[in-house]
Amino acid sequence: MAAPESECGGTDGYRDLRGVRVELDPGTARVGGGGGFAVSFWLYLSSSARPSSVILRQVTENVMRLHLDGSLTAEASVCSLFDGPESQDDANQISLVGSDGKLEGYIYNIEVSSVLGNIKEQYTKNPPFKLSIDYSCSDGIEEGGDGIWNIVGGKASCRRNFILEVVLTNAFGAPVKDKEVVASLVYADDGTVVAKSRDDSEPPLLITCDGLEYAAITRPLPIIRGRALFKLKISQLSSKCDNKLFRIQFSTLHMQRYPFLEAYSKPIRCISRSRTVHPLGPGKRASSATVDETDLLNNGQGFVSADKVNGREHSMCLDAPMFPKIEGGMVKVVEAHKMVSQNKNARKVVVSKEAQNVMRTDSSTSNYDSFDSGSSWSGSDGDDGIETFSDAVVFRYCLDSTYDRLKFLRGAAPTVNKDDLVKLADQVSLYSGCSHHRNQILMSKRLLREGADTWNMISKNNERALWSSAIPEIITKFTNIAHSVSRGLSEQDVEVLRGIAGCGEDIGRDEFDRLWYWLYPVAVSLSRENIKKLWDCTTPRWIEGLITIEEAENALRSSRELLKEPGTFVLRFPTTRSWPHPDAGCLVVTYIGSDNSIHHRLLSLDSSDASAENLQDLLLQEPELSQLGRVDRLPTAIRR
Repeated sequence: MAAPESECGGTDGYRDLRGVRVELDPGTARVGGGGGFAVSFWLYLSSSARPSSVILRQVTENVMRLHLDGSLTAEASVCSLFDGPESQDDANQISLVGSDGKLEGYIYNIEVSSVLGNIKEQYTKNPPFKLSIDYSCSDGIEEGGDGIWNIVGGKASCRRNFILEVVLTNAFGAPVKDKEVVASLVYADDGTVVAKSRDDSEPPLLITCDGLEYAAITRPLPIIRGRALFKLKISQLSSKCDNKLFRIQFSTLHMQRYPFLEAYSKPIRCISRSRTVHPLGPGKRASSATVDETDLLNNGQGFVSADKVNGREHSMCLDAPMFPKIEGGMVKVVEAHKMVSQNKNARKVVVSKEAQNVMRTDSSTSNYDSFDSGSSWSGSDGDDGIETFSDAVVFRYCLDSTYDRLKFLRGAAPTVNKDDLVKLADQVSLYSGCSHHRNQILMSKRLLREGADTWNMISKNNERALWSSAIPEIITKFTNIAHSVSRGLSEQDVEVLRGIAGCGEDIGRDEFDRLWYWLYPVAVSLSRENIKKLWDCTTPRWIEGLITIEEAENALRSSRELLKEPGTFVLRFPTTRSWPHPDAGCLVVTYIGSDNSIHHRLLSLDSSDASAENLQDLLLQEPELSQLGRVDRLPTAIRR
């Protein structure tokens, strides 16, 4: 049998794994003096985060070889396939059966050929596509303690924009072009499309294009360099739909619906107004960071919690993300030069020009047009006193998006000293009520410096570099920062990194920065002794590797419909949290709750004095956790 060749990424080449059957006749393949046959296809399993290239070749009359993702993984004698007496009658026939019902997935672009070509050419031929959401670019979303997004919607005067970016790449992480993606609003429980409540009502999901609003389902966006940015609004409230939760569904246009060509947001609760953010009460003041803390972070010694510095100890707990995203800015601040009084005792704002531009807004629209010098929190009282960051800048940092914080820190961190960075970290922790912000600010100086040095080493002053030459340097930096000598990164870990970067066979500075801002906090976290012991432990493997949320959830399933026992859990680093997000580098527990559904909770490790040996025990002492799950990944070489 020879499968017809289909267009790259097309729908004709996809087949359900359970319906695939290939009949091979090795004798026929060798007619005319040929050497054998080759069967090649892409395999996408529901339990895997990415497809794999499979090539089965008969290289001699009695030898068959199996290649996965371009590497030789197995070799067998053809005669051994016919050892059983029941096989003697069909000794000249080989049957390849897709699945016996135990595996669920798809096969793409299956081909049978009597010509044995180059493995690399066959491996890289016609890679399939995958659609995903890049949560690091999302904005205007508030995430509740239950992990559900709260989005303000409803009538036109109340609803707010929120932003989601989708990524369409091939199996090698290279961006796909000349495709379109459309967004729709569906119910979270069964995936059915949310309909209008009345014939004359607005569409449930709206998209803003060129300043005008349209029904999202009628306005697909083109994929440009593998990405499309959606600016959306929801007009349908959850309270009008029996309090059901929604999701945003993204799907490729003019292509059949397959799991890997669709992407779904987290569950959404559409509300009519923002929920009140309660101020901190007495006794909830964030503890201070110290310069020693900054030194430890900048020397790759890991997150040193303030509790250890102050001599207190707290137990480990599961926690939801502590700082929800709040829509763009919310507080207008005056231009930096107008925040400083002009008299003799004025204090100077010492931040770089780039950082000033990030924090600068039009003062004519601001309700906070004047700040006297007494509102500042740092600097001496003398004539030469220096104010590094004003209260207005600190408040703006607390309320701004992760992207705006990133731009500010990129401009400010390289130019300020350690003491100023510590003061900023303390104030942000105090005003936001989230101590996790401290770690991201304290590590920023070295993160940016080492990132620039690493890129210069990789690129050699060129605009782009080959991925194959860049990844060894990146892994070396990772292991040095994490102080990991017993465990490196697997090939699958490397593929996850490539997916985070969003690059193909080569990588540019923007793609490198995207990877570095995720990987550096993870490496710093792994340098902590108790987490490092979890990483180094392989029996059992407490941290499987750099896995995606899809791999974590699939590890908790016995099949597509059935979950494993409640209490089963896996540990992972969230691939959607990059510096300077407060959760970047933190561990997340993905587990099956007592309600027989999958949950994701941030692992808050505020007890630095807890011994590494006790951390596993602390996890298993949690009432919701009882047994460690297993992520099934194909065995690959470890790269150091």
